[in-house]
Amino acid sequence: MDEETERTREVVERYHQCWVNRDVDGVLALFHPDVEYYDFFNNLRIPLAQLREYVSTAMPRSAQHRMEHVDRIRVDGDTAFIQYHSRLTLRRSSRLASFRASEAITVRDGRVWRVHEYATPVREEQPPATDKVPRLGLSSAQVRLMLLDLEQYFTAEQPYLAADLDLSKVASDTGYTRNQISYLLNQVLGLSFYQYVNRARVDHLLAQLDGEDGTRIDELAFAAGFNSLSVFYRCFRARTGLPPRSYFKQRGLNQLAKGKPPSA
Repeated sequence: MDEETERTREVVERYHQCWVNRDVDGVLALFHPDVEYYDFFNNLRIPLAQLREYVSTAMPRSAQHRMEHVDRIRVDGDTAFIQYHSRLTLRRSSRLASFRASEAITVRDGRVWRVHEYATPVREEQPPATDKVPRLGLSSAQVRLMLLDLEQYFTAEQPYLAADLDLSKVASDTGYTRNQISYLLNQVLGLSFYQYVNRARVDHLLAQLDGEDGTRIDELAFAAGFNSLSVFYRCFRARTGLPPRSYFKQRGLNQLAKGKPPSA
């Protein structure tokens, strides 16, 4: 290995370890004063003054979010190449949001001088989104942050309990636009808005079962935000794989005996 390649490897491995250890200051300290950071997901150049916010947002913040490198770091002269998957497990939607990414890192004067980041959101259960999908000016880091914000909003505020919840309300409460929320749900998670909301309603109902044995199933469904029993039964089966009658029977619960029987 020549000296330049060895020096590049040393710098990039330190840079990589700072990301693994969630060391924002360590990452920033390794940037060259004239660093050029390009996000090719949106054809953007991120200036040094904005890199602290960008790095802080992009780093994994919890056990739900992990970065998995799919190959060893490859180094050639002053340039290194890294490939990885950034995976975010979403409890609320039971989906795994995944970002296929690669970086070309150029080192100058012992610092990271140039980063070319290529990242594409993909669905684990469906083919990758095509280039025709509108990206709405969002970087991959921003998309991950939106996913976490939406998840936390649904967990903390439980907006789905309101039967009239709509996309405008969610966008307003989370501070994003309707188009951004639609893009997040449709293209990243592969769900419609009402699929996402109704999954949350079914999850809420299931969480109530242990303490509500004997309560009518229709009462539980309406309390969870459903305003149609036929929609509830369809969503329940899609979520659990069983119609309510079979699900409750399997678990020795008696809600269904007191409630209106499902049509299917």
